[in-house]
Amino acid sequence: MADVLDQSAIDALLNAVDDDVVTIAPGAVKVFSRRRLDMESIEIRPYDFKRPERVSKDQMRSLQTLHEGFARNFGASLSAFLRMIVEVKLAGCEQMTYGEFVASLTIPTSFNLIDIEPLEGQICLELSPLIIYSIIDRLLGGNNEELFIPQRPQTLIEMRLIGQVIKRALDALSESWSDVAKLDFSLAETESNPQLVQIVPPNEVVIVIGFELKMVNRAGTMSLCIPYNVIEPLMEAVSAQTWFSSKGLKRTEENEKRVEATLQSAPLEVSAVLANTKITLADLANLSVGDLIVTEKPAASPQTLCVEGKRKFLCRVGQIEGSRAVRIERPIRPDDRI
Repeated sequence: MADVLDQSAIDALLNAVDDDVVTIAPGAVKVFSRRRLDMESIEIRPYDFKRPERVSKDQMRSLQTLHEGFARNFGASLSAFLRMIVEVKLAGCEQMTYGEFVASLTIPTSFNLIDIEPLEGQICLELSPLIIYSIIDRLLGGNNEELFIPQRPQTLIEMRLIGQVIKRALDALSESWSDVAKLDFSLAETESNPQLVQIVPPNEVVIVIGFELKMVNRAGTMSLCIPYNVIEPLMEAVSAQTWFSSKGLKRTEENEKRVEATLQSAPLEVSAVLANTKITLADLANLSVGDLIVTEKPAASPQTLCVEGKRKFLCRVGQIEGSRAVRIERPIRPDDRI
């Protein structure tokens, strides 16, 4: 028990209260350290043990820069696939628990589990229904003017169409991560209810990277959830200075041969033009079997061989082994009048 006050101490306290003068003795400052610190210079910050910060700020900036490149590559690939301009923009990059990430998603949605070789574990790529059905409508010939968003799981046909989009996203991810490590991303499973899928415990720290997808008159979101324990072996390689060094492709004989070999296998359309002429629409409508179309080009003159619609060679039309053929005479010169 504490020391008992005697009568003189009690009287002194009562007199001090009556006189409105109370002197408080300075208490000892509690400092959890072996050396005394100045409490005014100590920075005290709250720390939540349920949400530990496991990724440093430099690593978060590096991940953000890395996935900005992914957004550009994926936007270009998706624009070529849909034959319309699709803008993919990085919206944010933050740490949270897996339970918080799942709770922030709508149901139903497109929740895709991704395997990464040679890493262990899975990541997930989520696409909101607003952009999913806009893409499906575009692929099926719609114009997205009166788009209906059904509140149901995706059908097999819809999942097959979205799988083409996911494939292009995974190719862009592999290209973006190629500077850190050679990773192979593959689609493992697709689910419409994210609460039925648990790739990590709910209190496990994950890195959530959000994207905005914009089409002509539609917009939606996409989220990439990466558990920390999946990419932990690569976190030391993910550093800020990695992205400031630009690696250009040097012009070497080996690179030239590789580009030349790739170009040699590219298909080209070749067509021979016998002659050109003009007729009226009435003459075209009255054509029948046996009619002759007269041109101003002599039959003995050479024909034009076009490559991808460009005039390149003068040729002669003939036949070889029962098939029509052309024999190249010479390249077309700038001074040729054709």
